[in-house]
Amino acid sequence: MAWAMAALFASMPAASKLFLGVWGFDGAAEIACLCLILGTYFHIAGRRRGPPIPDPATMLDQAIQLASSGQIEPAIALLTETIRLSPQLWQAFQYRGELYLRQQSFDAALRDLNEAIRLAPEEPHLYILRGQAHSLLGEGRL
Repeated sequence: MAWAMAALFASMPAASKLFLGVWGFDGAAEIACLCLILGTYFHIAGRRRGPPIPDPATMLDQAIQLASSGQIEPAIALLTETIRLSPQLWQAFQYRGELYLRQQSFDAALRDLNEAIRLAPEEPHLYILRGQAHSLLGEGRL
C-alpha cells in the first residue's frame, strides 16, 4: 500500500503537467519518497516475523478429515496441538473426546467432554456425549 501511495504521489506532478500544463503539487516528491521508505520498512519488518501461527479452525478441520479417513492417532495428536494453541476452543475438546470414545478410552473422553462443557455449558449435545461416555464407562467396567 505504501509503495502504491509512493507511485501515486510521484506521478502527480507529471499528470499535472500533462493535463494542466504546469508542474503542480509542491511536496509530492517528498511524500512519494517518504511512502517509498515506509513501504520498504514494512516489507523488511514483515519478513522477520517468522512462520505464521496455524489457524485453530483449520487444524480442527484437518483433524476431522484425518479421523474420517481412519487415522485416529494422528487426529488426536493434531487436536492436542490445537488445544495447546487455543485452549478455549471447546470444539477441539469435544472432537478429541469423541475420538477417545471410539478408542474406548472412556476416562480420557470424560475429561475432554467435561472440559468442553466447562467452556461451553450452553451446548446441549455435549451433555448427551458425556452421558454416552458415562454409559459406556459403566458397561466397560462390568
